[in-house]
Amino acid sequence: MLLELPENDIRPRLTYPLYETRLHKLTVWLFRWLFRAFVMEMDVTGLEHFPVMGAAVVACNHLVTFDVFPLQLALPRMVFYMGKAELFQVAPIHWLFRRLGAFPVYRGERDEWALNHARKILTAGEIVAMFPEGTRSRGKGLAVARPGAAKLAIEMKIPVVVVSIDGVQNLFKRFLHRARVHVVIAPPIYPAEDDSPLALTDKVMFTMAANLPPSLRGVYADEADQA
Repeated sequence: MLLELPENDIRPRLTYPLYETRLHKLTVWLFRWLFRAFVMEMDVTGLEHFPVMGAAVVACNHLVTFDVFPLQLALPRMVFYMGKAELFQVAPIHWLFRRLGAFPVYRGERDEWALNHARKILTAGEIVAMFPEGTRSRGKGLAVARPGAAKLAIEMKIPVVVVSIDGVQNLFKRFLHRARVHVVIAPPIYPAEDDSPLALTDKVMFTMAANLPPSLRGVYADEADQA
């Protein structure tokens, strides 16, 4: 079912870059320095699995609001990502988010504009990052995932790169204390010819769970424990 968009939806009239802007490069450089110096120690495993070029969907677990920051800092390429439309209501913030690779999505039903924009990004050979759980777990373990990331990968015939993050839930909890953040990048998962969105989603989520500590595996714990 398609989402009936507001009459004042301005997204079709705006320009969303399909490339890495200078502002994004500067922001990533600055945040890498600030985060490493004052906020977190990051361990990244599996960088050799990340595609150096070409389109891919990145699927990551969703612990807290600012997961996208350590996710982008851990990866060697720019990631584009959906953000809830409520965050884009103020014009200067909307402009800033656009330059940083974010684009708004109206959650609830199928937002065709957001899906089409994700397709444009992937057609341009870029990376779209998605959080299949759809909402933050706040460290309580993986929730049942939605099939949106898998649908895009199947439709566009591109791989899903599964990223598992642990430790961001501890950021900013202690003054002048750097949290330890662990990031694991799994080998790309290419959709099989007979994969349904639900079947591919299960592959993605059980891979994600296997690279998380048992306390964060949630509803995907059983099969991950046997992997």
